[in-house]
Amino acid sequence: MPPTVLRRWTDSSAFELGVLGVGNIGMVHLKSALSMPGVEVVAAADAVPENRDRADRAGVARTYDDYTTLLEHEDLDAAVVALPPFLHADAVERAAEEGVDVFVEKPLARSTEEADRMLETAREAGIAVGVDHTLRYQPDMVGVKDEYDEGSVGHVPYASITRLNDHPLGKPPADEAPPEWPMDPDAAGGGSLVELGVHCFDLLEWLFGDLEVRDATMGRTLDIPAEDAATVLLRAPETETTITLHCGTYQWEQLPEVNTRLRLEGVTGTVSNRDHLRDNFYAGAAKSALSNVASRFTGDEPDVFGPAFYLQAHYDALEDFCEAVRNDERPPVDGADGRRTLELAEAAYELAAESDDADIETPEVMP
Repeated sequence: MPPTVLRRWTDSSAFELGVLGVGNIGMVHLKSALSMPGVEVVAAADAVPENRDRADRAGVARTYDDYTTLLEHEDLDAAVVALPPFLHADAVERAAEEGVDVFVEKPLARSTEEADRMLETAREAGIAVGVDHTLRYQPDMVGVKDEYDEGSVGHVPYASITRLNDHPLGKPPADEAPPEWPMDPDAAGGGSLVELGVHCFDLLEWLFGDLEVRDATMGRTLDIPAEDAATVLLRAPETETTITLHCGTYQWEQLPEVNTRLRLEGVTGTVSNRDHLRDNFYAGAAKSALSNVASRFTGDEPDVFGPAFYLQAHYDALEDFCEAVRNDERPPVDGADGRRTLELAEAAYELAAESDDADIETPEVMP
């Protein structure tokens, strides 16, 4: 039996959080936590001085240049692991040594083998592991699931999902070299399938139950070490649904406003996440921003990430994790969920390698 970890807080005390890594996504988690009732961000760590400066300006009490030192010196309830994937395993191991629960940015690990070691370490230490799979928290995806669960479109024999994002090189021309690790499949765990596809796997199993990978192909639109495009054919046996998944990290001139498209083709109708977006995306964002400014004067609770529902999803995921840990409950998206997405990605990589077909036609993306 794993040892019982005695919580260091009471119902009336603050939940003390540390953030390991305050780059782009780490700052999202940091700002989310700073705005959460009952949560106190006591420290942040990053090897990059500029990132530590940003954390200082955001209001963090203490910063460290090494996450191991932070974990050794701070009395934390939980830590957000927003480091590059090749550091996730070590960070979880260090947190386990201190009895600190962890909320890990996706991908959980670089492989199922690495994930298994991490989760065994966590089990032995009695710490909780949550994973930041946020698509299931986006309001447009929640809307699709609600419609599907209500049976509004009946049986769904076919579904499709596309998820796109900028390549680490950024917009052309690439004037500055990107960080090395996103371009290194050994450090990142893979290419676009791991960067974006794991989110889709998690969402689809949330909708349809266990998935089977039937076929896959990988491609490169640039001369880079890892794939920047992946297409996967999936089957959900429980619902008898066939699904196509495409993800790509392209060097866009202009990224689409909404970078994830989900569509369910039901026998009595069709539902898409586009049906659950605000009528005017930017107008809605501006309205939320003005509402936040007004709340400073009225004393109302601000809608912290209203201007960008992608960021609101990260806020909600972290808040759910903190609430679960506070109540000694299993995180809503836990380590087993994170491992499962890696298992599906590995199956896709294996099938793509068997087909020995590296050239795919990139689907047209409609605005």
